[in-house]
Amino acid sequence: MGLPLNTIRHRFDRLGLLLSCLCAVHCVAGVVIVLGLGLGSSFLLAPIIHEVGLLLATLVAAVAIGLGAMRHRRAAPFVTAMTGLSFMGGALAVEHGVEEAVLTVIGVTLVAAGHLLNLRKAR
Repeated sequence: MGLPLNTIRHRFDRLGLLLSCLCAVHCVAGVVIVLGLGLGSSFLLAPIIHEVGLLLATLVAAVAIGLGAMRHRRAAPFVTAMTGLSFMGGALAVEHGVEEAVLTVIGVTLVAAGHLLNLRKAR
């Protein structure tokens, strides 16, 4: 017997919130450490971290927000999360540094807000 879809969606929304917070911490700490101390730029600013992060965020949001939208039929969580994913995608198109971190933090904040809206709407 599998878990009910609502439980799966709830877990994915919580995972999405956790990933969003971890991403924001990575971006802010990465910029501070690299610019302030000049350490770890090859690891902290590696493009693969951002590409994998966007992929994970997209997959988790697709499952959680998609299942939530089927249940509560409200557009706000979907629109908010997709706007955030767009900012995150845009961050991949700019140079590493403050601009990328700002776009990414805006994006993950919107994705997290989408997950929160999804959790609240589904109750």
